[in-house]
Amino acid sequence: MQILVVGDERDVKMLFRQKFRKEIRSGLIELQFAFSGKEALEYLQNTQPHDVVYVFSDINMPGMSGIELLGNIKSNYPDIKVSMISAYGDQDNYNRAIESGAKEFFTKPIDFNSLKEEILKII
Repeated sequence: MQILVVGDERDVKMLFRQKFRKEIRSGLIELQFAFSGKEALEYLQNTQPHDVVYVFSDINMPGMSGIELLGNIKSNYPDIKVSMISAYGDQDNYNRAIESGAKEFFTKPIDFNSLKEEILKII
């Protein structure tokens, strides 16, 4: 199961690989990373539609926002589940994400136990 993590902070790659090392080693999940909304869409366009089953995206990114990315994914890849994360856990961000089709909304710092639970539900 491929999971695409989208955000403009490059250090997130090492953090996610560390937090999910057991799941990666066992072959349960495969992590892919994109560092912008545009890069995420390019990745999705170049893979088989069923390869990526979950996208975890930051809301606030330069260029295309996570909400714009979410709308694009939901329009073009409706079977992909998407959860959003923001440093700002305000009600407006939450409402926009959920109304745009997000499965879940997380705030920073990431609660990796909750995220793992979310991913296991999808699997």
